[in-house]
Amino acid sequence: MFARLLCPSPDSSAARMKHINLSFAACGFLGIYHLGAASALCRHGKKLLKDVKAFAGASAGSLVASVLLTAPEKIEECNQFTYKFAEETRRQSLGAVTPGYDFMARLRSGIESILPFNAHELAQNRLHISITNTKTRENYLVSKFSSREDLIKVLLASSFMPIYAGLRPVEYKGQTWVDGGLTNSLPILPVGRTVTISPFSGRLDISPQDKGQLDLYINITNQDIMVSLENLIRLNQALFPPSKRKMESLYHCGFNDAIKFLHKENWFE
Repeated sequence: MFARLLCPSPDSSAARMKHINLSFAACGFLGIYHLGAASALCRHGKKLLKDVKAFAGASAGSLVASVLLTAPEKIEECNQFTYKFAEETRRQSLGAVTPGYDFMARLRSGIESILPFNAHELAQNRLHISITNTKTRENYLVSKFSSREDLIKVLLASSFMPIYAGLRPVEYKGQTWVDGGLTNSLPILPVGRTVTISPFSGRLDISPQDKGQLDLYINITNQDIMVSLENLIRLNQALFPPSKRKMESLYHCGFNDAIKFLHKENWFE
């Protein structure tokens, strides 16, 4: 039912290049950056996507990973939902934690409208979603889904930030679960090369590159993040979404950073 995160096994460089995974980091409303990167991959990275064996993600990253795998033609629809969701959250007096505002119900409505009827079949053994067990506080990567509803529940669990998103954790398979980003914000799969994507500047394949900073990094639940003022601002924006204009800028940053990566790795087309 669940697969614990395993340490990468030794592998040759050639084999790693043939087996590619994509992993999207936890990042709240900065998931709009992921959507920009996903759009660039769909337009100019078909050569790369053809070789991708598995997709992984935590929190907002798992949502984008699921769309890129099961419904890539709906990325623009995801953009529009994200902008509306962010605007709705901004309008609340206390943001997502405003009494009476059901953050998770709104998120579920978006997921249900976008995922295809057979999403769980498309995701089977190819989508790895990071979730955290509330009792043991251990991380699990779920990659088997018996139904579309099962897949939706796991995606909601991966996105459930306690208190921020509500008080009742997501129930799944008789247990309760919360945000996978709390224990593994950037899943690295054990076989092949995992291409990492994050809206936070750091040691990642696709991410912003902050300039003029001290070369200091901190590992936050599996993400090597640069210590910078820009990243502190991004952390705030992940929970308290910025203006639509700023979110559109983040989308374009994700798109452009992915294009740079495709050129660098000779995957651009």
